[in-house]
This record gives sequence, structure tokens and C-alpha cells, in this order.
Amino acid sequence: MTKNKNNQAIWSSRIKKKTSSLFQKVGNSINIDKRLYKEDISGSIAHVEMLFKQKIISFKIKNKIIYGLNKINKEIINNKFEFNIEYEDIHMNIERRLFQIIGEEAGYVHTARSRNDQVITDFKMWMKTATKEININIDKVIKSTIILAEKNIKTIMPGFTHLKNAQAISFAHYLMSYVEMFNRDKKRFLNNLDSLDENPLGVAALAGTSFNIDRNYTTKKLGFNRPTNNSIDTISDRDFVLDFLYATSICSMHMSRIAEELIIWNSDGFNLINLSDKIVTGSSIMPQKKNPDLLEYLRGKTGNFYGNLFSMLTILKGLPLSYFKDLQDDKKIVFESNDNLNNCLKIFDEVLKNSNPNKIKMLELANNGFITATDLADYLVKNHSMSFRKAYQKTSAIVNFAEKRKKKLNQLTLEELKKIEPKLKDDVLKVFDLGNSISSKISYGGTSFDNIKKMIIKYKKK
Repeated sequence: MTKNKNNQAIWSSRIKKKTSSLFQKVGNSINIDKRLYKEDISGSIAHVEMLFKQKIISFKIKNKIIYGLNKINKEIINNKFEFNIEYEDIHMNIERRLFQIIGEEAGYVHTARSRNDQVITDFKMWMKTATKEININIDKVIKSTIILAEKNIKTIMPGFTHLKNAQAISFAHYLMSYVEMFNRDKKRFLNNLDSLDENPLGVAALAGTSFNIDRNYTTKKLGFNRPTNNSIDTISDRDFVLDFLYATSICSMHMSRIAEELIIWNSDGFNLINLSDKIVTGSSIMPQKKNPDLLEYLRGKTGNFYGNLFSMLTILKGLPLSYFKDLQDDKKIVFESNDNLNNCLKIFDEVLKNSNPNKIKMLELANNGFITATDLADYLVKNHSMSFRKAYQKTSAIVNFAEKRKKKLNQLTLEELKKIEPKLKDDVLKVFDLGNSISSKISYGGTSFDNIKKMIIKYKKK
């Protein structure tokens, strides 16, 4: 319940009965939104400077308010500020303290402003900073991925479709696919900065204000690009929250997919990835176990991000314009997803720094499953003037021939191959070499060693 310096609710002149203790408990958000204190103080300082510029308040009042706000900022930084649940949220806790420091002049701080536009201004400012921090952590993950990829350009492994051997690839090419995912994540967060760059301050409760304020002034002061256009939309808008939650969900989903794959590859059945003891745990009963718990944590945490996104979508789905108490949960949801994503990105960065491929096992597995069959079909098209469908049929026949004899394609002799296609010559045997297979994928974005080197250089320059 919001109170003034006399310990009375701000709305006590209108509402005579004491608010129920249950509602006080439900309406309280100070333990959640106190992390907005910097933005709240900055927003209030810019607001009173604008009020003075527009001759709405005096020079003396402006200076007293700014003095009080700066004093409050220092108190919070030095852990000397008392956050009081009786004053509901960070905004009224600060205003209450301002009354204590400078007296009645504190009442001018809320001129031409509502908590409605004040809250959204603080929230957007905080989210702009948070978004930039997330992208810094994504950049760290990208850097660690590139470092690991650069060490493994020549590491040959099977590429999978349906978890079955498909075609030979470089492990570095696989790793660089992560870089593409995380680069898209960065773009999503950067795109959200555009909607966050609209200044809500000055739209007041929902209709604007009769005071001659200058919204462009506070826009510049607070580092926004432009003021919002419609006061009703400004108060009700939480699209920027949904965009942020969507971006965190997709980024988490990317980590979950990668984590799932690494968990499988680290299993005894695959044994393609070795995890350092730094990022595994043991068993309470089985002495031999080394479990990929951090990867499992990343995989499991994704549900939390999805849940927060759908919670916010559900809150908004039937909400009329403009402000309702339903929206109070937006900050709790965003703070949780923000904190969890930064934590997950740091964990994933640690995983990358403590993971190495089992090169022998990767090569061994790549030699299974007739993995160069597509290369053979391509060879027939290029060298024997076949349509791809005819080449596909010939290759299928060769694969069936090898399978019946329990041989790999690279174990077939030229004479055996000629039983299926008499026109074949010695050079066909080069097709079954895994290194040649990878080197041949020269199309842009393909797995050829040269392509990978160029892509790594490209991203290292960013």
C-alpha cells in the first residue's frame, strides 16, 4: 500500500477504509522491482529537469529534488537505504524517502507524471541495459565456439539425419552451425532494442497531460531514440516484453538442442565427446559414473523460459486498454528469464571450454553406414553423364551389393564396382575417401575445409 511521509496511503483522501492486509501482501512488489532503482532515480532527475526547463517548477525546487534523489542513490549503493514493504514498490519507496530528506517539495516530483509511465520508462531503460549484457555473454559463447572450431577443422565426423550417418563433415563445420544460431539470437535481441528505444515518459496515466512538457527533452536525456506516439498504447504495451521473452526462449532452445546432442555424444554408445571433470558430476552409488549434469541443466531449464513467455502471453490475451494490475508480474517474469539466460550462457561457455572431440571414435563412426554414397552418385552424374535419379539407382545397387557382402564402400574393389556399373574407372575409388568427400563440398555454406576456414576468419573479424 503506497503511503506518504505521514505514513498515510497516497490515496487515503479518497479511500477511507484501511486496505486489507491480504491485498497489501499481494500488491507489494518492492522485493522484485527494487533492482530498478537506478533507472527510477535517473528518470525522476530527467523529469524534474524538464519541468524546470518548461517553467513548471522553480530552480530551487528542482535542485532540492535532485539533491534528495542523488542522496537516495548513494544510500542504496552503500546499503543504507531501508526498503519498506509498506510502501509497495521501488517508486514509492524512493518518493517516501525523498519526502523525509527534503520535505514537502518532494511532492512536485510527480507533477505531469503517473506511476504508469514512470514504471514503463524504468523498465525499458533496465531492459536496454540487460539486452546489451546478454549479447555480451552470447559473444563470449561465439568466441569459445570459434576457438574450438579452429582447432578441429580437419577433424572428420559423420553428419547425422534421423540420428543415422548421412554424410561426412568436419567437426568444425558442426561447431560453426552453433555460431549461426547464436548470431541469430544476437540479432533478435538487437531488433528488440528498437522498440525499447521509445520513451514512454510523459504520457502520464493514459491520456497525456495538460502541462506543457517537453517529451523530446527527456527522450534525449534518458538515451531514448524517440518518444512513443500514442499515450494509451504506451501504457498498455508489453510487446517489448514478449519480444524479449521470445528471444530468451529461442536462445535457450538453441542451447537445449546442442546440450541434448552433446549428452548423446558423450554417452557410452556414441563416445564422440569427452567432457572435462570440471563439468561433470559423480553418482552416490556407482563409483564409475561421470554424468553431464551441466548439459542436462541447460536442457531442462528451457521449460522455464517457455513457461515465462506463455505466462506473459496469457496475461495479455484478454486485457482491455490500458493499465491493469495484471501487468505487475511482467517484471518478475523478465527478471527471472534474464537472470537464467545469462547463467545458462555462462554455463554453456564453460562447457565449450571443457569439451573435446574423440577424434578416433569420430573417424571410426564416419567410416560406417555407407556415408560416401551421395559422393558416388554425384561422381556418376559428373563423370558418366547420368541423371541424378539414374545415378541414385546405380549407387543404391552398389550399396546393396556391399551390404550383402558385409563390406564398406571403401573396401570394394574396382572389379566388384564394375559388376554394377561397367564404365567405372580407377578414379572412382577416390570418392570413398572421407577427406575428399568433405573437400568436395565447395558450395557456399558447405563443409569443405576451405569454406570452414573462410567462415572462421569472417566471424573472427566481427
